[in-house]
Amino acid sequence: MAFSTPTKAPATKFILPDLVSHCTFDIHVSRHRKQVTTETKKWLFKGDNLQGKVRDKFHGLKAGTLTAMCYPDAGCPQLRVCNDFLTYLFHLDNLSDDMDIRGTKATADVVLNSLYHPHTFQSPARVGKMTRDYYKRMVLTASPGTQQRFIETFDFFFQSVTQQALDRDAGVIPDLESYIALRRDTSGCKPSFVLIEYANNLDIPDEIMEHPLIASLGEAANDLVTWSNDIFSYNVEQSKGDTHNMIPVVMNEQGLDLQSAVDFVGEMCKQSIDRFIEDRSQLPSWGPKIDRDVAVYVDGLANWIVGSLHWSFMTERYFGKGGAAVKASRVVDLLPRRI
Repeated sequence: MAFSTPTKAPATKFILPDLVSHCTFDIHVSRHRKQVTTETKKWLFKGDNLQGKVRDKFHGLKAGTLTAMCYPDAGCPQLRVCNDFLTYLFHLDNLSDDMDIRGTKATADVVLNSLYHPHTFQSPARVGKMTRDYYKRMVLTASPGTQQRFIETFDFFFQSVTQQALDRDAGVIPDLESYIALRRDTSGCKPSFVLIEYANNLDIPDEIMEHPLIASLGEAANDLVTWSNDIFSYNVEQSKGDTHNMIPVVMNEQGLDLQSAVDFVGEMCKQSIDRFIEDRSQLPSWGPKIDRDVAVYVDGLANWIVGSLHWSFMTERYFGKGGAAVKASRVVDLLPRRI
């Protein structure tokens, strides 16, 4: 008598790791949140370039809340630049999801030329005008080192987004090691972390910013923000068939089911928080002035870690209007695949 092996039913939901409880950093929120939120939306919607559902998405994004928690001590003009940049970065991310290689490279060309030559480069593209506008305001108070780091890290962002587009076109799912290296740049965290220096009027010497412990702290913060974002955004991305996410990478490489892959990435997220805390306790002294600036910078990285975790349940980008319920239950019901 033949017996058929029962096939396992596909998953219909998964449980989020409890990253919020694992992160005990204090949350700080800028008192300028409402003002910069209003001003940035006017800037983004100028000329009626975003309408209907696209405009609604930016209201639901709540980028101003993320900015206010990540740069809580910034003066109002600096916070406005940071919020303009983060909102514009989400706009670029949405654009790049639908771009082929040619489109990605053309956008990169406009943005980078606008940064390297903000007063002389001319392009009718709206993304170029937006880039020149916020960067001209940023350079008024940003140190030369901060300006250089911002442009370099944004250049890395576009290089990695181009590689991501190549992988997407080829249907390639990278191995975990390659994915981690690429994701540290596609996340946009590196230029966003440079804005911690700008937002707090820091002028930290290059050799300090390149110190192995400072670099490791930035990497740990980037990993937490990025990998947790992959968990939170997985549901929306799987519904669109997007595989540039750590969950399918782990499932593919290690043969894990969905929940096991989520648990695996969740454990990596917790380890990145632990790594950050350990590195922070090991910082050497470079003298009173530099130590003060470094402490402010590292506090800024901690703000990014805790702020991004809590914001992920406030924004409508990942869980719609049900973020508070998902935060409480940690249960995510899988969306159907779009045909």
